[in-house]
Amino acid sequence: MRITTLTNPRQTILLTSRHKNKDNVMTLDWHTPLSFAPMMYAVSVGKTRFSLGLIKKSKVFVVNFMSKDFESKILFCGRNRGEKMDKFKKAGLEKEEADTINCPRIKQSLGYLECKVEKEVETGDHILFIAKVTKGGLKKKGKRLFHLFSDKFTTTLE
Repeated sequence: MRITTLTNPRQTILLTSRHKNKDNVMTLDWHTPLSFAPMMYAVSVGKTRFSLGLIKKSKVFVVNFMSKDFESKILFCGRNRGEKMDKFKKAGLEKEEADTINCPRIKQSLGYLECKVEKEVETGDHILFIAKVTKGGLKKKGKRLFHLFSDKFTTTLE
């Protein structure tokens, strides 16, 4: 049995990262709020992911909450690696600069959390990044995407 059989559906996000002049975007389901005061958030990134190195070096990332209208772009970002391609461009995602950290956000997102890593915890085949939210914003309302299994998703009412 896979753990996701019991834990899904989980909201799917696009996680953006940058180190030096390399930007990347990856699809992620394993994320959670941790604290209201200070506002803390955590993401769990697989050790084989290209974004892992970018986050480890830069100590920042952005959680981008996407609408269900971006399902095909979200699948593309989850199926492709960013070392040798600009996934933003290939997926048709527009970048905008974060306000409080050196990292891109996704312009078309419903909302975002700009995060600065406070702690890394090794958890087997993933690294848990515990981060302080330096800024968050809700840009617009929309139906969010929740991952069931494989390429199957569900959504919210609003």
